Amino acid sequence: MATFPVVNMEKLNGEERAATMDLIKDACENWGFFELVSHGIAPEFMDTVERLTKEHYRKCMEQRFKEMVESKGLEAVQSEIDDLDWESTFFLRHLPVSNISEIPDLEDEYRKVMKEFASQLEKLAEQLLDLLCENLGLEKGYLKKAFYGSKGPTFGTKVSNYPPCPKPELIKGLRAHTDAGGIILLFQDDKVSGLQLLKDDQWVDVPPMRHSLVINLGDQLEVITNGKYKSVLHRVIAQTDGNRMSIASFYNPGSDAVIYPAPTLVEKDEKKDLYPKFVFEDYMKLYAGVKFQAKEPRFEAFKKLETTANVGPIATA
Repeated sequence: MATFPVVNMEKLNGEERAATMDLIKDACENWGFFELVSHGIAPEFMDTVERLTKEHYRKCMEQRFKEMVESKGLEAVQSEIDDLDWESTFFLRHLPVSNISEIPDLEDEYRKVMKEFASQLEKLAEQLLDLLCENLGLEKGYLKKAFYGSKGPTFGTKVSNYPPCPKPELIKGLRAHTDAGGIILLFQDDKVSGLQLLKDDQWVDVPPMRHSLVINLGDQLEVITNGKYKSVLHRVIAQTDGNRMSIASFYNPGSDAVIYPAPTLVEKDEKKDLYPKFVFEDYMKLYAGVKFQAKEPRFEAFKKLETTANVGPIATA
């Protein structure tokens, strides 16, 4: 099995740029995931994000999670549970309009830090999209424009904790799925593992690395690249020891963005459009009900709709 791809962004500024771009290209084509180090977000700042996230879980969410487990009798389950996940979560929306001031129980320092973290991740996501454009032979800014819609991209963060689980063989931390959106930037616990991706029909651990960000590609990038890049099934395995922190930020198309394969990539591949054209919000409505099922039927459903729908051209900023 090949080594999990780790990309050092500092190497993009020197003589190793070409090799680093090749590594990103291979990761996008063959893994759907890569780990990013020296990405420009200060390690000390990431330590603060981690500390405040873990404090918030202990103060505000741990007891609630224990009560939920008790009320559902999850500690005594004897057979596999396939309709819930062993996770405690809350969601922050950053774009187009932030809801961070409305989330209850967040201390002022934590709100401020998460707002700054989101701002840095947003810039990094756009930088990564341009690196993908370069590798794909698309003009700089193409992917950002493709995501833009009329109000800009959608950007949000899912803050999760995966507490110790007494029956990890029966309850998943998070069931297998592909991500519906664009590009995902994950700051994960560096001590407690659990994230796995499916490669060549085998589940592969995504290694916890201190101060790294795990990048993965969502369904929308698979569509826009006409299948050159793929969104990949991944899951979280619950652990019997340790509480795993996961802060996943999703840089997605705007709700009214029209998504379809980039014409230059379709021409280059000498293939017909392998993927449909649709409005992102419509895709998300379908995804909400079938997240833990295969992605291919989702694409097929929109293929069938294409003949009757009149979807306009890409909206640009």
